[in-house]
Amino acid sequence: MCHNALNEEVSHFEKHKVFILVSTVMTWARSKPLDPDDSEIPFTEEDYRRRKHHPNFLDHINAEKMVLKCGKKAKKFATYVVAAGLQYGVEGGILHYFFKNAWLGEVPALPVFGDGTNVIPAIHVLDLAGVIQNIIDHVPKLHYLVAVDESVHTLEDLVKCISKNTGPGKIQKIPKENAFLTKDLTQECLDHLLVNLRMEALFVKENFNIRWVAQTGFVENINNILKEYKQSRGLLPIKICILGPPAVGKSSIAEALSKHYKLHHIKLKDVISEAIAKLEAIVTLKDEGEEEEEGEQGEEEENVEDAQELLDGIKESMEQNAGRLEDQYIIRFIKEKVKSMPCRNQGYILDGFPKTYEQAKDLFNQEDEEEEEDVRGKMFPFDKLIIPEFVCVLDASDEFLKERVMNLPESIVAGTHYSQDRFLRALSNYRDLNTEDETVINYFDEIEIHPIHIDVGKLEDPQNRLAIKQLIKEIGEPRNYGLTDEEKAEEERRAVEERLAKEAMHEAEREAKEAVELAEKIARWEEWNKRLEEVKREERELLEAQSIPLRNYLMTHVMPTLMEGLNECCKVRPDDPVDFLAEYLFKNNPEMQ
Repeated sequence: MCHNALNEEVSHFEKHKVFILVSTVMTWARSKPLDPDDSEIPFTEEDYRRRKHHPNFLDHINAEKMVLKCGKKAKKFATYVVAAGLQYGVEGGILHYFFKNAWLGEVPALPVFGDGTNVIPAIHVLDLAGVIQNIIDHVPKLHYLVAVDESVHTLEDLVKCISKNTGPGKIQKIPKENAFLTKDLTQECLDHLLVNLRMEALFVKENFNIRWVAQTGFVENINNILKEYKQSRGLLPIKICILGPPAVGKSSIAEALSKHYKLHHIKLKDVISEAIAKLEAIVTLKDEGEEEEEGEQGEEEENVEDAQELLDGIKESMEQNAGRLEDQYIIRFIKEKVKSMPCRNQGYILDGFPKTYEQAKDLFNQEDEEEEEDVRGKMFPFDKLIIPEFVCVLDASDEFLKERVMNLPESIVAGTHYSQDRFLRALSNYRDLNTEDETVINYFDEIEIHPIHIDVGKLEDPQNRLAIKQLIKEIGEPRNYGLTDEEKAEEERRAVEERLAKEAMHEAEREAKEAVELAEKIARWEEWNKRLEEVKREERELLEAQSIPLRNYLMTHVMPTLMEGLNECCKVRPDDPVDFLAEYLFKNNPEMQ
């Protein structure tokens, strides 16, 4: 129906028009090799009549044929079909599944479906745009074009490259059948990833002038592709350094911020423990005689020797410094941590380190010592990859900090640096280090990363909620994928629980209010009835008091004669008792006698 409508519209075109259909190389997926003895010969535009489509892309090849047919019938209407390879770049396209898993760092290895040896024709999405622009500009005679880069990358090449530069650095081959259980990949995506096809954009290469973004392919241009991916999806790391005296709340605030922004909370003690454990594991595995491939044996032996040498140096350093580790080792371990892939992806919160100007310089400055003399008085050449974006300096008066530590439960204080002697010594040491001209804060000021100062003592907030709120406002919105499905479900569950709890609280408040109102109403009613009874009693007493003279008068002057009349009436039983009684009273009235 669309075909007929288009044909009818074409006949009315006054100016020359160009229609470009961006199709897919999946319409070539089942094409037979050009040479049965050499499967590596690539298909080019000239072979488009021999193409055989993938069963799931029947509509695509029908659309290609229809578009090409429309262009042959009209003089003022040119049609083109561009068979584009798997598109990568910017937000990632189909490869976003692998980018996301690598960036999140939640899996030990990225999956490769099947043996991974299938060749996938691909092109950067901006290069595809360049091909389309050239078609519009040149209006070539050839109407079917192939748009792919010059690479011959397999699925394993692509996934391994992503894993190495964004994620765990490892891949794991899984059966193709398992790929269909992956909920984040559609059937169409899997078809593109499992295709095995060699193609060459010969016409594009020879006739078009394209400013290529990734002519040599995905692997060779991975650094730029990664930048595009992170910038377009807003996945830029947040790097924070929190400094301050002991007991000011650095760790609790850092923990809250790490949860809010999904960052890696770097604590000095944990980093040292992890680094030593890692070195010991390397040495232990070698001692246990783990089997290795011949090609890796020499490198592994060198790593084991380095690890053993470093462990010996650490042991010696701690023996000579009463169990404390020298700065050179601490700096090395912290630097390795902040340069690790998870910290480079999501970011980090460095808790209470560096403590001195020299430590900051050794940790963040670039390792070119030759130019040190030339940069005095200028901005230091710091390492942009690991330098914190935000530096927060917490502070409070010594009295405030001492009182805070004194109010801590004994169970928390025992065995920590919050014991009285250790705390006072640590506090004094911190004050001494931050009264000189060259402090750690001065270092950040010199490289124009101006710290955020917060006086915790003035906030009067034991839970540091106000400080956390202020820092979140300064840092801004999170730069990650947001909540996972599980976290969303948990958030919804919590929201429902809070809503139900709030409704229950409101219902309880309403019932309590109604009960109070009812009790007050009953009390007022009882009070009113009580007062009413009191009034009635007083009225009765008043009436009784007022009726005494009347009763006396009746008993004296009326009742004797009346009683006699009634008795006489009972004796006589006249026909008209009232008239009889009246006559009797008239006759026997004492005043009349």
